[in-house]
Amino acid sequence: MLRTLNTTIALTGVGLHGGEHVDLTIAPAAFGSGIVFVRSDLIEAGAEAATALIPARYDLVTDTRLCTRLTNEHGTSIGTVEHLMAALAGCGVTDVEITVSAPEVPIMDGSSEPFVHALIEAGFADSDRACPAIRILKPVRVELDGKIAELRPADRFEIDFRIEFDDDAIGTQEECLEMVNGAFVRHLSDCRTFGKLKEVEYMRSLGLARGGSLQNAIVIDEGRILNPEGLRRPTEFVRHKILDAVGDLALAGAPIIGRYCGVKSGHDMTNRLLHALFDQPGAWTWDTLEEGQGMGGVMTAPARDRVASNLSHAEAVAV
Repeated sequence: MLRTLNTTIALTGVGLHGGEHVDLTIAPAAFGSGIVFVRSDLIEAGAEAATALIPARYDLVTDTRLCTRLTNEHGTSIGTVEHLMAALAGCGVTDVEITVSAPEVPIMDGSSEPFVHALIEAGFADSDRACPAIRILKPVRVELDGKIAELRPADRFEIDFRIEFDDDAIGTQEECLEMVNGAFVRHLSDCRTFGKLKEVEYMRSLGLARGGSLQNAIVIDEGRILNPEGLRRPTEFVRHKILDAVGDLALAGAPIIGRYCGVKSGHDMTNRLLHALFDQPGAWTWDTLEEGQGMGGVMTAPARDRVASNLSHAEAVAV
């Protein structure tokens, strides 16, 4: 079914790369209208509404080097959309309007959990209309420099992901998950972005990652995890990469019924995969999402309890 929110959400944070203060609201929208971003800072500066509106679509992705950035036909962009898009997909939300006061979505704690908590607190409004879904009919695969991203037929949304890093703090990790019935909330939503200390220092020398800190990322330095609290999960690194893939795949415009397989994949590879998929009409077909096939089904009690237990943490980062 199509899903929006009962009430409007308001969150505040900082932009990961610009370091600026960001106000964000997520408001209910008409069923079938999809997910759109609106740059309120541009409207306040006198821009027309159409100029400030950016639909959440894979074909509007213009940069994947440090995050996923969308740009509309007027040149207006919004960056770091992947964690919020993953939260919306993980909760089965299909229709909202997201207003942002800066060129990027706030990083919050580096995961999707603050967004997920806020969405659940707002509550969901469901339509009687069936939710359109993209069913994968035959494998579609992209490869580049040893990286692989592939979609295969399956009866539900599944992800198989493998990462390989030369730092002993990460190493090789692999996870295979069925992304149904609240699995995103239970297994992925709290997994944070990560990077090496040398990479962070280099980005800052270029004027990037100005909002990054140990409060919104896992930082690694020659086999050591610098965050005092350590990891939230033993395989938090690969699980965050899966979280990113969920957010980037959500830009397809509808839930996917199929299996995503990634090897050392990232934002760029997932976007290339969506372009390859839609360039092959025989590789997919429209279907409707049934219970148990996608992420936004009825949330189980453990999932609700986990979100409730993180109330104070979500409130702490949403300031």
